[in-house]
Amino acid sequence: MSCWRGFKEGNWNREIDVRDFILRNYTPYEGDASFLRGTTKRTDSVKARVDELLIEENKKGGVLDIDTERVSSILTYQPGYIKKGEDIILGLQTDEPLKRAVNPFAGYRNAVQACRAYGYEIGENIKNEFRYRTTHNTGVFRAYTDTMKKARHAGVLTGLPDAYARGRIIGDYRRIALYGMNYLIREREADKRRIGEREMSNETIQLLEDCERQLEFMRQLVTMAAEYGCDISRPADNAYEAVQWLYFGYLGAVKEQNGAANSIGRISSFLDIYIERDLADESLDEIGAQELIDDLVLKMRLVRHLRTPEYNDLFAGDPVWVTCSLAGMAEDGRTMVTKTCYRFLQTLYNLGPSAEPNITVLWSTRLPEPFKAFCAKVSIDTDSIQYENDDVMRKDFGDDYAIACCVSAMKVGKQMQFFGARCNLAKVLLMALNGGRDELYGEQIAPEGKSFEAGKPLVYEEVLEAFKVYAAWMARLYVNTMNVIHFMHDRYAYERLMMSLHDVEPERLMAFGISGFSVLADSLSAIKYAKVTPIKDENGLIVDFVTEGEFPKYGNDDDRVDEIAQWIAEYFYEELCKTPAYRGAKHTLSILTITSNVVYGKKTGATPDGRKKGEPFAPGANPMHGRDAEGALASLNSVAKVCYDCCQDGISNTFSITPAALGRDDADRVKKLVSVLDGYFAQNAHHLNVNVLNRQKLIDAMNDPTLYPSLTIRVSGYAVNFNKLTKDKQLEVIARTFHEKV
Repeated sequence: MSCWRGFKEGNWNREIDVRDFILRNYTPYEGDASFLRGTTKRTDSVKARVDELLIEENKKGGVLDIDTERVSSILTYQPGYIKKGEDIILGLQTDEPLKRAVNPFAGYRNAVQACRAYGYEIGENIKNEFRYRTTHNTGVFRAYTDTMKKARHAGVLTGLPDAYARGRIIGDYRRIALYGMNYLIREREADKRRIGEREMSNETIQLLEDCERQLEFMRQLVTMAAEYGCDISRPADNAYEAVQWLYFGYLGAVKEQNGAANSIGRISSFLDIYIERDLADESLDEIGAQELIDDLVLKMRLVRHLRTPEYNDLFAGDPVWVTCSLAGMAEDGRTMVTKTCYRFLQTLYNLGPSAEPNITVLWSTRLPEPFKAFCAKVSIDTDSIQYENDDVMRKDFGDDYAIACCVSAMKVGKQMQFFGARCNLAKVLLMALNGGRDELYGEQIAPEGKSFEAGKPLVYEEVLEAFKVYAAWMARLYVNTMNVIHFMHDRYAYERLMMSLHDVEPERLMAFGISGFSVLADSLSAIKYAKVTPIKDENGLIVDFVTEGEFPKYGNDDDRVDEIAQWIAEYFYEELCKTPAYRGAKHTLSILTITSNVVYGKKTGATPDGRKKGEPFAPGANPMHGRDAEGALASLNSVAKVCYDCCQDGISNTFSITPAALGRDDADRVKKLVSVLDGYFAQNAHHLNVNVLNRQKLIDAMNDPTLYPSLTIRVSGYAVNFNKLTKDKQLEVIARTFHEKV
């Protein structure tokens, strides 16, 4: 085929195998950033229009416009442009940039509430369409038990994707560019025929329906692209078409689904193959190559979903998590850094810092030193990228995985994820102390047990045994709750297009999460090493504690408490695995809160570590604010001890350090940050957000948003524009530890 001219042949010619295509054809790059180019006049013109729209969006309270008359799907909207005639990469979610669409399949009431929050009302067309339609949310609440509802209401199970699309599924959009849709459609039709030869079990019937739903949307995607004048039925013929075809796949996915995270995957090395071929035959130059990536990133920055205020409270800053994974190493020992990895990072200079796409560098100690230095420079200058340990993930996920949402790895096109939010383990401890009752409302949620006495110091061994009983009970409830959610999501809000760009029977992962991690570790440490005496209210509930004496605090490289933290993750994961997951999914666990650590804290009473009722938790696996007093490396060392094997959904660590702590000048800071990253990840640590800034800058930005209108910071697995955070979230970020010494 002429579209594949010059490519080295392999297994990818005989079956769908994008990894094989990449490994045979990509060009590793070990040089520096000197080849990079700035923006073109065309890019500047389009970006200026985007900037105007973003200002208008902010003036209108964060939502520029909502189409309330149509339900979003692949073919709902006529082609839209930022500046018609100047867009290179074509396609918008709706017919106008930043106009949000209504997608009620996950929950009709949520869509109504989201519209009303911004002064809109759902149109009669949508009302009539959903008058007799069952949504995912309706199905879930039909099946929820009373206990599930109580746990959800109390906030011990929270952030559950039972009222919005689950997200965290990465379609292999590269397949469209490499093979064209006609071939992919024929292959899925063949998959359906093979499955149809099996016995008609529940799983077989569900797979057959899945295939037919996928095929419907695959054909619609071809029609959508044709409306923009593009024929994606065939493979891409050049770099422009490779970018465009791939983006059409992603665009179709976000038109169909408003999931909690719609990541774009690991695309840089793939696109670099086409760019290098065009550079070699001189049909493209470096300015044009950068312009393609700049325009693609502009489109990613415009992705918007309609959210309720409650959702925004959990996941602050209007994130979409268009996570884009760069670099890493191939299993054959070559670096997967290409020039296009640099080009994606360069967009943070050409287009300015931004929370989206959520650029994630897959770090290895063996990455080329010039690339490491450039990453460190970009982090210092923009605070807009995060790092994950490729050396740890590659052994389980191979060299063609990508990051979904914040920190979750999965093999592209080979695995999918049932997203599961979090269990508040700090609250489980309080439940154990109160005999299964919620500490705020007094409601009996878990089975009734012993309530610990007031005025009598807690005994560590007794508390630990009680906690283990209630944590095991909670783990079973958590898995069963997730099974209900994802059964109903597959039934009523299935991701037809995204799943069509997977193998027909992918491995399924079910992602569970912990919140209150460091609060629980410090609380158990306080009970073990200090003297903790409960205080009860008039209803016999433990509502506070008197903690006397010192105790080791997580975040100071002290094994006494760090081993407690390790045990928490390992024990809870083992308990989760005892309950089978929907469709045979593999259990995974994360220590990740996003910005929900503020909301979770509001729903949790006082804890034995000295944290008061309603105060925020630390984000993710971070030590509690200000308790990691022994310096940056001690804090990193504590988090690095948490075992990735039982937390393969991710261990989020958000790290803030002052510029002065890293060095005297830019060169010194770059060198020191590379050293910190290498040292941290050499310990098998998993993830690191990096902020290099002073606390006062955030205080100034909070008091006067006009001072730093584009200030971007890493929060917990993702980045946000600081000015988009609510005041309580800003204050929590400001209260975090800013390390002033390494």
